[in-house]
Amino acid sequence: MTNTNALTVADRRYVAILLPLTKSLQIDEPAYRCFIQYFLREPRFLETGGLCINPEAGQIFYLTREEKRRVLEIAMEEAHGKVPIFAGTWALTTDETVATARDAKSLGIDGIFVTPPGGAQDVTSCWDADTYPEVWGDMIKAQDRAVDLPIITHPVSGSRPPFAPGLPLNATLQLCREIPNIAGWKMTYAYYEGFRIIANGLRSLDRHVAVLGALGSRFHEYNATGLFDGTLSGFWNFAFEPMLDHLDAWNRGDVKAAAKIWNGGLVQLHEYIADMGRLHTRYQTATWLRGLIPNPLMRPPMPLPRQIEIDSIYDLLHKAGLSVIDKSETKLSALQSRETRYVQV
Repeated sequence: MTNTNALTVADRRYVAILLPLTKSLQIDEPAYRCFIQYFLREPRFLETGGLCINPEAGQIFYLTREEKRRVLEIAMEEAHGKVPIFAGTWALTTDETVATARDAKSLGIDGIFVTPPGGAQDVTSCWDADTYPEVWGDMIKAQDRAVDLPIITHPVSGSRPPFAPGLPLNATLQLCREIPNIAGWKMTYAYYEGFRIIANGLRSLDRHVAVLGALGSRFHEYNATGLFDGTLSGFWNFAFEPMLDHLDAWNRGDVKAAAKIWNGGLVQLHEYIADMGRLHTRYQTATWLRGLIPNPLMRPPMPLPRQIEIDSIYDLLHKAGLSVIDKSETKLSALQSRETRYVQV
């Protein structure tokens, strides 16, 4: 991480933690506890990392308010204050989003992770964020009034290139100026132009807002620009060890070592995972193939992986030098059918 400002709670390597489910698509509490401990056993992570609980990667769109609270309770119990925790607050209505933020604050979190509204096209795919920033701004402000905690954003909108799929520049700067508790900006932007414009825009503010890398397949290039204060990324779920090694090499100025790790299978793995139309399915699949969660199941309408995806990810994990489950356990036929999954919800 290359940040010359005083470090804030946002200037860390946050993992957007995914959520393992049982075969009946309920929260797998024992598996979730084990998965969180996987990160907390690493001393380097305790020094530089953080957890984002109930992010998009954690299936927040398909959890009830009670389930979101339970997931966060488990994470807080396991972490014991060892690393900062930000909690996702997304819900279908602003009132429930505020209530979810209050639930999170009552459990002692360090900050909230805010996502734009879902629902009608007016506030999703057809939203003109530069003209109408209040569509999301009002929702963030309502949460801010309720909990007064540091905020990391998950900016997504129907913006045109170069900002797609993130928030455009004018809306980004306006929200940061109007909401001082915004401490970090997740960089959902495509490489390179959109990322560069937004990152430099954030640097132009009269206070520090952390530039948080999201797309793991571009961490090498982002480090080279110096526009990289930390991360909020789901790519950590399945490639934790080489990602730590890669960023540590950058931090000590050993670009040759960083490049060797990067080109030794890590970038190839990340580039395959980074299909935006399959991203979260592939996160879950890769983490399962590592043996870190019991299965790749997600609640519908999130799809099962296809066998070609399973096989491709398995090979890429192996080539990157990462441990994987036995090949005999990776057949799609061994997973539940789509019909069975719908019946069991």
